[in-house]
Amino acid sequence: MTAARTLTTAAVVALAALTGGTVQAASGEKIGTVDTAFQWIGRDHDIIVEAYDDPGVRGVTCYVSRARIGGVKGTLGLAEDRAEASIACRQVGPISIPEPLKKQEEVFSERMSILFKRLRIVRMVDPARNTLVYLTYSEKLIDGSPQNSVTAVPVDRATAIPLRK
Repeated sequence: MTAARTLTTAAVVALAALTGGTVQAASGEKIGTVDTAFQWIGRDHDIIVEAYDDPGVRGVTCYVSRARIGGVKGTLGLAEDRAEASIACRQVGPISIPEPLKKQEEVFSERMSILFKRLRIVRMVDPARNTLVYLTYSEKLIDGSPQNSVTAVPVDRATAIPLRK
């Protein structure tokens, strides 16, 4: 990880901690990449898969795949990645919810370009089915994208999902 990215991530996490927010600067754990097109200069175009642990629900991890532009612009962080992502969230351990959850809350956000484009993951609670629903989409300051992906994690009925009032 570059020093600039580490500093930026640390600053956002510190800001979230100071403001009491739960939105994390997404610095997901890289699971792997697959090259999709060779580039003569800079990194290849690829698809990256990253894992993000839900900060409010222990035992749930979301896996997100998305395309990244390579070449000179992509390597320098100047390219605008496509607004397409896929998400799969799974129970990876015993589920516990230490604090009540909002009915709908952004849990991750990651910059996708230098020009105000972000990948966002929102957690929604479906209390009737005792299920956590996760939606991923990209947002651009001026013109967002309707491209999205959704997944759900059912929670054992013995474990009620506490909601904030």
